[in-house]
Amino acid sequence: MSKADELFIQNCREILEHGTWDTDLSVRPKWEDGTPAHTIKRFGIVNRYNLAEEFPIMTLRRCYYRSAIDEILWIYQKKSNNIHELSSHVWDEWADENGSIGKAYGYQMSVKHKYPDGEFDQVDRALYDLRNNPASRRILLNMYNHHDLNEMGLAPCAYSLTLNVTGNRLNAILNQRSQDMLTASNWNVCQYAALVTMFAKSSGLEAGELVHVIADAHIYDRHVDIVKRLIDQEPFPAPIMRVEDITDFYKFTKDSFTAENYRYHEFNEKIPVAI
Repeated sequence: MSKADELFIQNCREILEHGTWDTDLSVRPKWEDGTPAHTIKRFGIVNRYNLAEEFPIMTLRRCYYRSAIDEILWIYQKKSNNIHELSSHVWDEWADENGSIGKAYGYQMSVKHKYPDGEFDQVDRALYDLRNNPASRRILLNMYNHHDLNEMGLAPCAYSLTLNVTGNRLNAILNQRSQDMLTASNWNVCQYAALVTMFAKSSGLEAGELVHVIADAHIYDRHVDIVKRLIDQEPFPAPIMRVEDITDFYKFTKDSFTAENYRYHEFNEKIPVAI
């Protein structure tokens, strides 16, 4: 069984069996028909993935991992906030008429800051420290800038990544304020597993552990039955993820990753998305 499937099933069962509904509260998200989109949630879920052993990709349904990696490169490599530079359409609902999502995600990675040893944006600072100051406990990337929140199309959900070198392994903690379990859980995990792998290869390190901390892990009311059917399936073994031997972070593409023997269950249900 894929570790990603194992933890997804565990998380969803924990939410469904022991979660708390917010139906007595006024909520921001709405369904397309204007109905409030309520959730059942658990607070403070923590998942650990050993990237040295397995790439955490779901088999209960197909994860379009190249699209997920394309989005993470859009944020951290292109440092873009314009959906016209992104291959998928996941951000269309939050973009303005010019395709911009404002001062969100990639914009925060593009801003340069002054340090005693030079001027860097967040990504280049992390890469510099991984190569030159691997013992540092200050290698952190953060997108939740309160000063810019009112100019963001959407406040970042996965908002900070703390990198830590232990021996020859690069470990990371991903902090996420909000997680829609059905639509985005494994998408986010695959993205950041790939990002840690790319940072590691760019720094002469091996990818180690990815710790995913979720503050509000929830299932939307109209997703509950879909999730129940999904987690009732028997997962397949995880595929082998082959990654090109590239040492320049800015040379990676979504095609640098290939999942060998990726078996997954067919999933044809339309998932309603709350906005």
